[in-house]
Amino acid sequence: MTTVNNGPKVHRGGTAPGCPVRVGDDGVWRIQDYATARLFLRHTDTRQAGLGIENALRHQHRMRLPMLYRDGPEHREQRRQTARYFTPKRVETAYRELMQRLADQQCEVLRRRGAADLSALSFRLAVAVAAEVVGLTDSAPGMPQRLDRFFAIPDPDARGLAAVRQKAFNNFVLMSFLWRDVRPAVAARRRNRRDDLISHLLDQGCTLPEIFGECVTFAAAGMVTTREFITVAAWHLLTDETLRARYTDGDATDRIAVLHEILRLEPVVGDLLRWTTADVEVGEATIPSGAKVEVGVAAANLDPAEAGDQPRAVCPGRPVGPGLSFGDGAHKCPGAHIAIQETDIFLSRLFAMPGLRMIKEPTVTIRPDIASYEIKGLVLAV
Repeated sequence: MTTVNNGPKVHRGGTAPGCPVRVGDDGVWRIQDYATARLFLRHTDTRQAGLGIENALRHQHRMRLPMLYRDGPEHREQRRQTARYFTPKRVETAYRELMQRLADQQCEVLRRRGAADLSALSFRLAVAVAAEVVGLTDSAPGMPQRLDRFFAIPDPDARGLAAVRQKAFNNFVLMSFLWRDVRPAVAARRRNRRDDLISHLLDQGCTLPEIFGECVTFAAAGMVTTREFITVAAWHLLTDETLRARYTDGDATDRIAVLHEILRLEPVVGDLLRWTTADVEVGEATIPSGAKVEVGVAAANLDPAEAGDQPRAVCPGRPVGPGLSFGDGAHKCPGAHIAIQETDIFLSRLFAMPGLRMIKEPTVTIRPDIASYEIKGLVLAV
């Protein structure tokens, strides 16, 4: 294991492993070391928190909640039924050629224009791949733009009329996604089922609002997070010649090791939130039932007990792999293999382009509720 990079690009402020479990003045319990975080995420006496679940729970008596917001036996059964869409074999046989074709298309856009914003290129790729998995393939033009507006980081200081306008705009974008993307896909699959998630949900008897909820959560997980990781991984490769050479000269195993290590250092979602449903013992602490718990993924991934020496440096080949960047336990990201495969296919083609260089550094915005990042304005030229 050789150090080839000096540190993270995204700075979340004070992120470091500390006391395994502690409770703050706000009543929130916080976990920041790796072993305790993994143990807690695998515990069954917890339920999902954050990620908009508070709004979703208001509808739980009228409709089935999206899989992201469910826990217990119902969640496990739904994960079991949908697992086939995300297996390595499925990715290889059903999505690899699509990823290759889409990656070539985005590289051609860059070649034709001479310069382009990487976040726009990667988002069009991520949207198209996730749309194939979910079944959002009958949309009106412009789905990437609609989703980009929907998942834009809101202004946390908006008050009064500004807050009303922001909420109205968000509702408009949400309804636009429903009517221009989800509804046509559902209508097409009512006529003719396909091997995708929407068809599966229809076979389960799900209503349009229920399918819409699943599409929104899968869009967030499969499109936005992949865009951000592709961008941050490229940023590292563009600013470290040794790391870039290791990636471009290596075989598939070498390239995946580089991507896993960047993801360990730069998890797209820095904090995961849970509520306890019973007293939970982790280490020497007992977190009481009904407590809100913040699992510091970004901090836990820097724990030298798991990551080894120089945990803030990019050192491909660490035994910990991507760490907890895809989560763990019942809510571990089902699309982890898709995200890594898609990123590698695109970046391996992108960095094979002669003269590829960065002509504008990006800006980074942090979404405070889950410490996730949004990277904009990384302009590439060839």
